[in-house]
Amino acid sequence: MILAIFLGSLVFLMVLGMPIAFALMLTGIALMYHLNFFDAQLVAQNMLSGADVYPLMAVPCFILAGELMNAGGISRRIITLASSMVGHIQGGLGYVAIAATLLLGCFSGSALADTAAVATLLIPMMRDNGYPVPRSAGLIAAGGVIAPIVPPSMPFIIFGVTTNTSISSLFVAGIVPALLRALGLVLVWRMLASKMEVKLQPKCSWAERRKAAVDALWALILPVIIVGGMRGGFFTPTEAAAVAAVYALLVSLFVYREVKFSQLKGLLVAAARTTSTVMFLCAAALVSSYMVTLGDLPAMVTDMLGPVMHEPRLLMAVVMVLLLAVGTVMDLTPTILVMGPVLMPIMKMAGVDPTYFGVMFILVGTLGLIHPPVCTVLNVVCGVAKISLESATKGIWPFLAIETVFVFLFVIFPQIVTYPMHLFH
Repeated sequence: MILAIFLGSLVFLMVLGMPIAFALMLTGIALMYHLNFFDAQLVAQNMLSGADVYPLMAVPCFILAGELMNAGGISRRIITLASSMVGHIQGGLGYVAIAATLLLGCFSGSALADTAAVATLLIPMMRDNGYPVPRSAGLIAAGGVIAPIVPPSMPFIIFGVTTNTSISSLFVAGIVPALLRALGLVLVWRMLASKMEVKLQPKCSWAERRKAAVDALWALILPVIIVGGMRGGFFTPTEAAAVAAVYALLVSLFVYREVKFSQLKGLLVAAARTTSTVMFLCAAALVSSYMVTLGDLPAMVTDMLGPVMHEPRLLMAVVMVLLLAVGTVMDLTPTILVMGPVLMPIMKMAGVDPTYFGVMFILVGTLGLIHPPVCTVLNVVCGVAKISLESATKGIWPFLAIETVFVFLFVIFPQIVTYPMHLFH
C-alpha cells in the first residue's frame, strides 16, 4: 500500500504539471498522513536538513564556475584548441564537438551548461560547412551527457549526499566510463562522417596549434588542480568547488580579461537562480526520502526483486532497465533524489559496490537527458540549432544506441569500472 501511495501520489502530481520539488514534498506528506505521522514541524525540519548538508556547498560553487567559464571565454578557447588539432580531417568538426564536451565536462560538470556552450559555437560552423544539422545536433547532445560522469560532476555530488556514498570515489570511478563513452561516439561518428560530403577546415600549422594550446593552457590546468588536489588530499570535493570558482574568477577577470567587474552581478544572479532550483529540490526530496525510510519502502522493493537478489549482474540489469524507464519521464536530479534512497540499500544487500552502482545510476540517468519525452539536453540543442525535436531524435539515435550498449557492457563486465577505481585507493 505504501508503494502504491508513493508512486501514485508522485505520478498524479507530475501529471498535473506540478514542479517536481513540490510533488516530492507533497508525496512525503501523503505518506505521513497514511502512516498517521503528520507533523508540520517535521516537514520543515526535514526540508532544512535536506539543504543544510556541507557537501552540497559544492553545487553553487561549480555552477558559478561554469557561468564564469562560459562568460570568460574559457569554453571558446577549448573549442578553438580542439579545432586546431582535428578540425581539418574528414568529419573534423564532429571530433571537435566530442573533445570539447569531454574537456568542458571537467570544468563545470553540468550537461546543460556545457552542451549549450558547445552547440552555440559549433552548430553554426557545422551548418555552414555542410554537416547535416540533425546529426550534428544529436552528436553534440550525446557528447553533452559526458559532463555528468567526469569530475567535477554535480549529479555525483547530489547522489553522494543522498545515498551517503563517497563523492571522491565517484569522481575517480567516473573517469574511465566517460572516456569510453567519448570513444564510442568517435567510432560511430567516424562511420557516419565517412559518407558525408562536407567542407573541410583548413589545416592549422604547428605554430597555430601551439598558440591555441598556450591560449587554452589556463583552462586546461583547472581539471588537473581539481582532480589532483582531491586525490592528493589537499582538499575535499566541496573545497575543490570553491577553488574552481575562485580560479575561474581570477582567470576570467585578470588573465583572459573577458569578464568585467560590471558583469559579475549578472553572473552571480544567474548562478544563484540555478542553485536555488537544485537546493530546493534537495530540500523537498528529504521529506519524501524520510518517509520512504520510515515506511520501509526499500524492504518492499527488495521483496519484489527477490528472485534476482542473489544474481548481482541480473539485478543490476533489471535496475538499469527500471532507471531507463524512469529517465524517460523524469529529469536526472529528481531521479537521483527519488530512486537513490530506495535502491541503494537493496544494492548493498545484494553485495554490489556502492560506488560502482552510483556510476551506473548516473550513466543510465544521463540517457534520459537525450531521450524523449523529457530530454532536457536535447531540447537545449534543438533551441540553438532551430530544429524540431523530431529531427533531432532521428539524428541522435546512433549515438544514443552506442551509449546504451556501453551501459550494459559495464553491467556484464563491472571490472571496467571497479578496477581503475581501486587503483587510485
